Amino acid sequence: MPPTMTLNVRVNGALGEFVAANVGDEGAFENVSEYVRDLIRRDKQRVEAESFARLQAELAVAFTAPETAYAALDADTIIRRNDRP
Repeated sequence: MPPTMTLNVRVNGALGEFVAANVGDEGAFENVSEYVRDLIRRDKQRVEAESFARLQAELAVAFTAPETAYAALDADTIIRRNDRP
């Protein structure tokens, strides 16, 4: 497990007001740390969903390609190809 990371972030003006509106008695989060962790989790989920969507699109193209578009390769050929810089 990676070590705990401490972040210090300064926000002013409209951003600070927005954060304040989302934290405390009136907000959805008890404190700023909880809010930031939630934002990071959501961003992580977004990045993972985008990666998965790209993979799905690539697989969709691959599965619709005709059989003639494929070439048989043995394991040694694939290993050598992947070892190239």
